[in-house]
Amino acid sequence: MNKWTFKPAVTAVVMTIGALLIAGAFNLFLIPHQLLSGGLSGVAMMIGYITGGNIGWLYLVLNLPVLIWGWFIVGRRFIIWSMYTVLASTLFLQLIPVTAIAKDVVLGSVFGGIILGIGTGMTLRYGGSSGGFDIIASIITRKRDLPVGSIIFTLNGLVIAALVLFTRDWNLALYSLLSIYTCGKVVDIIHVRHIKVTAFIITTKTDEMLAKLLSHPRGITIIKTRGAYTSTEKDMLMTVRTRYELAELRKTIASIDARAFVNIVETVGVIGDFHRSKE
Repeated sequence: MNKWTFKPAVTAVVMTIGALLIAGAFNLFLIPHQLLSGGLSGVAMMIGYITGGNIGWLYLVLNLPVLIWGWFIVGRRFIIWSMYTVLASTLFLQLIPVTAIAKDVVLGSVFGGIILGIGTGMTLRYGGSSGGFDIIASIITRKRDLPVGSIIFTLNGLVIAALVLFTRDWNLALYSLLSIYTCGKVVDIIHVRHIKVTAFIITTKTDEMLAKLLSHPRGITIIKTRGAYTSTEKDMLMTVRTRYELAELRKTIASIDARAFVNIVETVGVIGDFHRSKE
């Protein structure tokens, strides 16, 4: 089996473990100290703290409209596994008791962020997500070339600002920011460090590959290549993607040409529009 082709059973196991870690980070480290995570889960926590509502169910309710929105815009596989992860996380949030493992709020913030980052990173690496702002950012970047990191940072900043507004407690806000920062760093280590990556795909099945890849809004450039050893001429397809689209790209390539040579490199920045032309 090609290393990029993930069997559904393996993906389901990874997503389930990821959801378990996400729920554990919430109920064992963050929620006992009234801290927030990033994304819609942070919104659910804040509403839960203020109203006394069930944070797990609030997490599900807030994610449902985003998942439905993403169904029509983002890749179906990505949304299906994101739905699975959100549902599994909601279930685990009901099963895991809210208990403070770390009595110190700093330890709760840091280790909650680490465990949350591991769970989130696992889901992203296998082609899904924990829902929330990841999906919103992915949708926005398909419409406009805005930095994904800046979008998520801005949305998380609004959540933290709301926490300060309602609680007047800067300590909780700063501890929450520490948790969000730690989580983001761990996700970068597990998934991919840069927000954008460039894929160079050398294949003999150019037409089949283009037929599939051009259904995506990202642009593709075809470069003619010739092997130095065999002198065989092939096409190299160059495309820039966000890290949230990388797992779907890998699966697509493997399903069409398992022998394709692919080089994925970190993209520090992009000048100009990297969407496919609408001409």
